[in-house]
This record gives sequence, structure tokens and C-alpha cells, in this order.
Amino acid sequence: MDLRLILSVLGLTLLPGLSVAAGKCERLVVTGSPDAPPYLWQDPQDPKHLIGASADLLQQVAGELGVKVELLYAGKRAQALEEVRSGRMDMLADAPLTINELQSLDYIHPPLLENDYLVWTRKDSPLVYNEVQDLHGHPGALSEKSRITPEFALFAEQHLALARTANLTQAFQKLLLGEVEYVVAGRYSGMAVAQTLSMANDLVAHPQPVDKPGLFLAVSHNSACNDPWLRGQLAKKMTELPASGLTQAALLRNIERWKTQLSQPPQAPVSAPKQ
Repeated sequence: MDLRLILSVLGLTLLPGLSVAAGKCERLVVTGSPDAPPYLWQDPQDPKHLIGASADLLQQVAGELGVKVELLYAGKRAQALEEVRSGRMDMLADAPLTINELQSLDYIHPPLLENDYLVWTRKDSPLVYNEVQDLHGHPGALSEKSRITPEFALFAEQHLALARTANLTQAFQKLLLGEVEYVVAGRYSGMAVAQTLSMANDLVAHPQPVDKPGLFLAVSHNSACNDPWLRGQLAKKMTELPASGLTQAALLRNIERWKTQLSQPPQAPVSAPKQ
């Protein structure tokens, strides 16, 4: 007979060391960036919820564990983080790994996704690029909404001349106008923007990433769902995901989803694209 049923019949409660798997967490309330397609963004058809590759993958793995997940919009990135820190929401679906947040969040390793940042140039560019050092002395651009790692941010500050633009569209426009020689942009967000703006035939994405920030699941220390069973099971699922084929399928599916939305008149104001 199930331990929880036995104790229920006897009118007893579980001892701290006898927590039954998923016993106190049947539903996870999750949030994250509202403007980071194709990973996560606000659903224009249902603005209270978030959609994207991160949402799809988390729904998949949580479903396999018998845990329901609701991806809710909680405001801008900083607001979403505060909701999770406080325990009002249980988890971030796309947390960058930062030392300061270890005081309030438990990160699930490995990351749910990695956001490869590539160097993009014009097809007719005279710039010879093989490694990141080749960019030294050449003007480039980066969307100010990009979430690069602290290590690459420091390298860029010390060795690269990167102009910050309001978004990736402006960065690519500067590239095509010859105002910069390259753009550092995410692999998939760059692909979607280039195709949507009919720039794909004019740009080249060099395949070797210059940065690979992880997008982690991070559970609040103040969440009632934060227990060893859940963290362990999620870590196991994160380890299995890369070989499953689900990650690539989710990314490609959500690139098409986002491109379709970009090509349609907006139904209601939502957050601007992150990348």
C-alpha cells in the first residue's frame, strides 16, 4: 500500500525525511523573460501566458514527472526574477547562471537550453573571420537586450568595439548599411530576424559560437515545490534532453511560430523581441 495512503488512514503526517515523490508539488507556477523568442515570449493571443521553446520543453519534462506547469507572464525580466525570489512563483524557465542569485535560487544542471551567439557578417564583407580575435579593431554591433555571459561581456569591453542597438533589427540594419562590419547575435533569433526582414540572402552566420550562455531552470528557495526529489528528477531530464531530439524540434517549431507572428499585424501590445 502507498505510504501516503497508509499514513492518511492512520491520521499521521509524513516525517521530514519521508517526503513522497511530488507529494507537495503537483503544480509549478513558472515565469521568465517575456521578450526572448524563440526561447520564451509573451503570447500575443493570451498575454497572461508565456510561450516558446523553453515553455514547450518544460511542459514536456514536467508532464513526464506528473507535475503540471503553468507558464505565466510576470512583467519584465527583473519583475519576473523578483516574483520567483519571493516564492510567489516557483521557478524561472530561462535563468542565466549568476553567482549573486545562488542566494535565492537553486539552478538545475545542465541548462534546459544553450543560446549560441554567432558572428554575423555581410556576404560581401572583406572581413576575414576565423576566431574572435579577428574582430579586434573592427566596428561591430550587439542588441542591448542580448544576455551574454559575464565572461564574454568583459572580453567584449576590453577587446571589441561593439555599438549597442535597441534591438537586433537595428543591429542588422547597421550591418547592411555598412555602419558596422559584424553583429554578434543569437543563432536562432538571428535566423528568424534575417528571414523575416528578407535579409537572409545578404548575411552570413559564422558557425563557431563566440558565447554559449545557458538558459537554466531555477527554483526559488522560497518555493514549496523546492525539494530534492523534484530537483533530482529535473536534472535527470535535463541530462537526457540533448540526445532526445526534442530540443532542436522545439527550437525550429518556435522559430516558425515567431516568424508567423512577426508577419501578422499585432493584436495587442506585447514586449519587444529580446534578441
